[in-house]
Amino acid sequence: MAPSKNKLHQPTILNEDSIRIAESFLSQKDAILSELIQAHGPCTLGLGEAKPFVRLVNSIIGQQLSTKAAKTIRERLRHGLGEITPNSIALADNETLRACGLSGAKIRYIKNLSLQVTNKILDFSVFPGLPAETAVKELTKISGVGQWTAEMFAMFAMRHSNILSLGDAGLKRAVKKLYGDTAELAKIGKEWEPYCSVASWYLWRHLDAN
Repeated sequence: MAPSKNKLHQPTILNEDSIRIAESFLSQKDAILSELIQAHGPCTLGLGEAKPFVRLVNSIIGQQLSTKAAKTIRERLRHGLGEITPNSIALADNETLRACGLSGAKIRYIKNLSLQVTNKILDFSVFPGLPAETAVKELTKISGVGQWTAEMFAMFAMRHSNILSLGDAGLKRAVKKLYGDTAELAKIGKEWEPYCSVASWYLWRHLDAN
């Protein structure tokens, strides 16, 4: 018996095969996304090694920053610490972290996060089996981890296919540019389900290229 249409279109965990399915689905559903997919090539979201601690640190760094600015800080941090781990963050002095471009608040957040992990208060091993909504709810209990940061973790570390961050300024800006001034991210995003994460990736690539 063939799987039902609803079964086929359930949210899933992203890998190379499911991303190709997502690209095909989005190309058929949305002419604008079809153009973006052709312009920017295969999506790489969910590929490569996903280190949960590093991903969450990266999401904290990216709060209220452009993609370019966040990338610069992440590169400085990697260069300054050698490797981003709970221990390297915990042992780094504030001046070193500030020199990488981190604000005082973000230094407190990642220091707190490193302590949560080293003290086994936060256990990333329980996250792979969690629904995205549950993971986001748990993560937002951590100081410095708001809704957007938790959603980025669910997308990039947990690789959930259907994350749409309604508070993301870049996505809202991209929707206005691509779909018109009256377009609303929440309404447009309904058409992308269950692959909102992949659609979001292409909108971010569009902003980076323009």
